[in-house]
Amino acid sequence: MIVTATEFKMNLGKYLILAETEDIFISRNGKVSVKLVNNNQDRVQAMQSLFGCIPSDITSEEAREERLNRI
Repeated sequence: MIVTATEFKMNLGKYLILAETEDIFISRNGKVSVKLVNNNQDRVQAMQSLFGCIPSDITSEEAREERLNRI
């Protein structure tokens, strides 16, 4: 969603709530200058992208050792 800086300032609470579920782009003079995102959502997406990459039968210590052996 793209909103103007003025609209964002006038309805800050509304956009903070919306930012929990979608990215908010704030424009100034017709150009997007800020992206408001949910900090926790980035972490969830990162973890979801790893789902299935690490075998379920390996411990975190074994995974760490395996990673160190590749370096």
